[in-house]
Amino acid sequence: MTPLRRRSLLAGLVAGAAATRRAAAAETIHVGVSGPLTGPNAQYGAQWKDAFDLALAEVNPAAQRQIQYVFEDSQSDPRQSVAIAQKFVNDQRIVMELGDFSSPASMAASPIYQRAKLVQFGFTNSHPDFTKGGDYMWSNSISQAEEQPQLADFAIAGLGKRRLGVIHLNTDWGVTSKNLFAAAAKEKGAEVAAAEGFLPGERDFRSTLVRIRDSNPDCIVLLAYYADAATIVRQIRTLGLPQAIVAVSSVYSPKLLELGGDAVNGVHVITTFFPDEPRAEVQRFVAAFRAKYNREPDTFNATAYDTMILASTLVNQFGATRAAVREGLAKVRGVPSVVFGSMQFDPNTRRVEGARYKRLVVKDGRFTLWS
Repeated sequence: MTPLRRRSLLAGLVAGAAATRRAAAAETIHVGVSGPLTGPNAQYGAQWKDAFDLALAEVNPAAQRQIQYVFEDSQSDPRQSVAIAQKFVNDQRIVMELGDFSSPASMAASPIYQRAKLVQFGFTNSHPDFTKGGDYMWSNSISQAEEQPQLADFAIAGLGKRRLGVIHLNTDWGVTSKNLFAAAAKEKGAEVAAAEGFLPGERDFRSTLVRIRDSNPDCIVLLAYYADAATIVRQIRTLGLPQAIVAVSSVYSPKLLELGGDAVNGVHVITTFFPDEPRAEVQRFVAAFRAKYNREPDTFNATAYDTMILASTLVNQFGATRAAVREGLAKVRGVPSVVFGSMQFDPNTRRVEGARYKRLVVKDGRFTLWS
């Protein structure tokens, strides 16, 4: 064996031994996830898991404290989220909780997490009151109090519409979003001609759309999730309604295109994540997601990915206890983020500031930047 070959082999053995020692020394830290894996919102839980797994595959190998998540299926039902909260607070392994999917499911469980001093991190909880539930409620979701004025501006200043028909999910989140939108529209000189709610799981929107049509709007505004939005838009097209359609960011997903087909061409959407954005953080995430899953990521993937990167940062920088995670959220700065560029929290609102909104329109079966 030549001296060079011998040195190369020795270096490899040393590196391998060091890696083995690091793996042996690494500590496993558990976070709890409460969210839907079955039921009408099951697709969102599956999207979370894809993004969590991608993030952990990137950060865990080099981390001293490696994250493992415990996912409990809530079906996004407040009764289930409360039972899961009891389970997590009694499990001393859990240093942080992520979820639930809907704000009502999360907010029903908030008092349990607050009393136990376990952070409840609602990364899809845009209801303005979610973080008001206590100082252990934190979120990197965009509040509807911030988003609805942006949506109103798109419809009114962007598209020049003045008479708006609103179709909203008839939950606390949907009603709050509708009220915030109506207030913003009025402030901008427009009128909500009609507002119609629908129940989760509803599939026949014809009577709703007839009432919207009869109010004679020049724009239809959708406050919903993408599966419901695809169904509503298909039925709008079937009835031949000619109005422009503008939708909240929760509608933005490749799934809208898949479920809506040609019907969703012309739908306008606002979003804080767009895979064609040239920013380096976005392009690196999109490339990694495509390589692993062979499809485009959406906002739910991006936010879940950001959240798991944040969880790893917190336990590795500030400590692996419930108290350390809570204190870390108030102090952490510059956490890399696909959605925000970097994350830090306003300690008063316990939310991230600095979202960058994009205005999109569906054209030829693709989301494109609207101009």
